[in-house]
Amino acid sequence: MIEIGPGTGPNLRYYANTVRWIGIEPNSYMRAYLKREAERTGITADLRGDRADAMECADDSADGVVSTLVLCSVPDLRGALAEILRVLKPGGRFVFIEHVAAPPGTRLRKWQRRLRPWFHFFADGCNPDRETSRAIESAGFSEVSVEHFDGPVPIVRPHIAGVAIKKIA
Repeated sequence: MIEIGPGTGPNLRYYANTVRWIGIEPNSYMRAYLKREAERTGITADLRGDRADAMECADDSADGVVSTLVLCSVPDLRGALAEILRVLKPGGRFVFIEHVAAPPGTRLRKWQRRLRPWFHFFADGCNPDRETSRAIESAGFSEVSVEHFDGPVPIVRPHIAGVAIKKIA
């Protein structure tokens, strides 16, 4: 299992302690927290400083990839999605929860665009108006299931949760 941008490790408690977990975390300040949380939860953690668009993982090597509120901040979203497809085994699943851009023409979308520079600076590269759902749907997965819902923070309220499956050869 590969997790992109695991931050301080809040998802680790949801994995079985038998999972082979690889954390792709380019923010070096998070790694001490991740290591501590992995030890606390009994997960054997392989922490890597790679970027989501340049993972040092073998082709077709992962049963699953997880991202939670991180695709808004990857520098190259298309590159990250291409890497996810590359490392997933055929039939492998990409599981995600992400905040996304509000519908075009809405007041919220205009505010997201206006506040993007501030979010980018203060929220570790976040782009609140990123079209993440559209990018996942057009990335080349054989199946994509997406549920839309509202999150608690007004400017990044639109969220998606879903699963994308790599085509079986």
